[in-house]
Amino acid sequence: MDAATQGARPLKSRILLLIGFGFALLGYLNAVPDFGPLPSIGVISAVDLHPGVLAIGIIISFLSISSFSRTPKALILSAFNFVLAAAAIYALWSFNVAVTRIENVGLFFFRDIHAWVTVMGCSVILYYCWRLWGLPLALIGTLALLYFFFGQHLPGVLGHPGMDFTQDTPTELWYNTGDGVMGNILAILINTVFPFIIMGAVLEGTGGGSSMIKLSFHAMRRFRGGPAHAAIMASSLFGTISGSAVSNVVGTGVITIPMIRRRGFRPTFAGGVEATASTGGQIMPPIMGAAALVMADFIAVDYLVVITAAVVPAIAYYASLFTTVVFEARSLGVEATDDDAIEPILIQDWINLILVVLPVAIVVFALLSGFSPAGSAMIALSCLLVLSFLNPEMRKRPLTIAESFARGGLTFGKLLMAIGVVSIIVAVLGATGLPLEFAKIISGSANESMLVALIFAALAALVLGMGMPTLPAYLTIVIILGPSLTRLGMTDLTAHLFVFYFGVASAITPPVAIAAFAAASIWRGGAMGTAVEATRIGIVIFAIPFLFAFNPVMLLVAEAGAEWSLISFIFLLLRLAALIYMLASAASRFDSHRLSILEVVLRVGVGLAVIHPDPLISGPALLGAVVLATLHRTVLKGPANS
Repeated sequence: MDAATQGARPLKSRILLLIGFGFALLGYLNAVPDFGPLPSIGVISAVDLHPGVLAIGIIISFLSISSFSRTPKALILSAFNFVLAAAAIYALWSFNVAVTRIENVGLFFFRDIHAWVTVMGCSVILYYCWRLWGLPLALIGTLALLYFFFGQHLPGVLGHPGMDFTQDTPTELWYNTGDGVMGNILAILINTVFPFIIMGAVLEGTGGGSSMIKLSFHAMRRFRGGPAHAAIMASSLFGTISGSAVSNVVGTGVITIPMIRRRGFRPTFAGGVEATASTGGQIMPPIMGAAALVMADFIAVDYLVVITAAVVPAIAYYASLFTTVVFEARSLGVEATDDDAIEPILIQDWINLILVVLPVAIVVFALLSGFSPAGSAMIALSCLLVLSFLNPEMRKRPLTIAESFARGGLTFGKLLMAIGVVSIIVAVLGATGLPLEFAKIISGSANESMLVALIFAALAALVLGMGMPTLPAYLTIVIILGPSLTRLGMTDLTAHLFVFYFGVASAITPPVAIAAFAAASIWRGGAMGTAVEATRIGIVIFAIPFLFAFNPVMLLVAEAGAEWSLISFIFLLLRLAALIYMLASAASRFDSHRLSILEVVLRVGVGLAVIHPDPLISGPALLGAVVLATLHRTVLKGPANS
């Protein structure tokens, strides 16, 4: 590496941090609630704010993917990236000029140039998304754009009437504040998600996360699973804030995976546990990686309704992970030990825990007190910035807080490229009416079986969510499949949670199991083997959505569409326990001793049967689960670790 290259990289990093800090400050001020004299940019109109924010995202993305070294290849690529960034910024300026005139004058005639500007802007976003987030989401966005222009040539339900290039292209995709790239999805991200991304970055940088992992290890050290249980606990707590399964894996897995392996578990199992636990953080209230807030905004229900509905399914999922670790530990003969290399708990660790617990509590309290999601995050973030000085490391180097703040801005800038692609997909779907055709197909399937329709929707959600960050995956899936599920009689809340769960599950589902691949990279093992193991460990996440889809009483709220009663809820909890026990033991092929193939088949059958809403079916299935467990421990005795 030449001297110029060595000097250019730190300079680029410093420039990125400065831009990220300014961008995060913009998001922070935009989130300031109405506190009288406090500054706020929340009064800026969407016509000015949305293209401005996206332009900053373009600049961050351009700098992030360009190396600026003096090799000919790097110079050409950097120049190409710069031209694309300049073209995108021009397209954003064109949006501002045109939409401002439409709002002020009311009369505007689109010409071919506006259509080509739209194509140019969308293409640049697709390119930057591909470079930053990989091929899957960018490919789906590209296919959506091609479908917009050429879908009229497709046969059957896939065909649409056709689009006028000059008029429909700019009005549907770019020059509007409704379903276009600068529309509602971007508004939700700026006004709801941005402050939480900043807060998550600051939390990660102030030491609270590492202390939480240490405390989790000490709490679980006397269990057989030890570090595996600790990984589950720590990831569930930190994952609800982080908003990314991959970043959660990377943040906690570097500590947890080596310790799980030292306890005696297989490397693929260690990676699989961390991947499933980190992925589950996205479904854990109260924040759910900001998805709870987006969901509440999207379907116009109270935030408290969403997190209340998510509580039982999330606890059930983590209970299944704990159960699987117990069965795995039994099968390997792993016993609780005190020889793990765990650092002693210090008073500072308990103080650092305040940095995690108190901001989350403030967010929940503020939301329940009537503040907006952005305002709640701003209040919590303001407190966190002050509380961070409880950590002596932050007092020694306060610049760390500013760097964490800046990294939150950089993360959001890159996320905007993924959200831009989601907005393209949303705009195309809205213009062509493809979701209605999906709804007809799924509704047609439901004529024969509601179960068949839900399986179809679940598989589609897994495929659509593969390779995407959680939030873009959820938004993409729910736009396509949400109307189909509500036509089946599901409420908006149940439908959104159903597709959200499978969008989250796609992070551990082969062949594009991004959370499992991240875990495999830590222990330098087989990516696909870790993905298969993660799917086995997290098998219950694929069953839980079907349970609450057929039994909305599980969601605890009237918006789920069920008449809630204590007796029905207790009956459901018993079935849920049976579901977890049967599926987790079947996936492990172990209970108190090794299960035969027949026992595995019977346990899977009984476990799935308890999902059925009819007590005449689920009741006997529950009894069957008790019988199978009892027979296994009495009549079918075997050696403890066979």
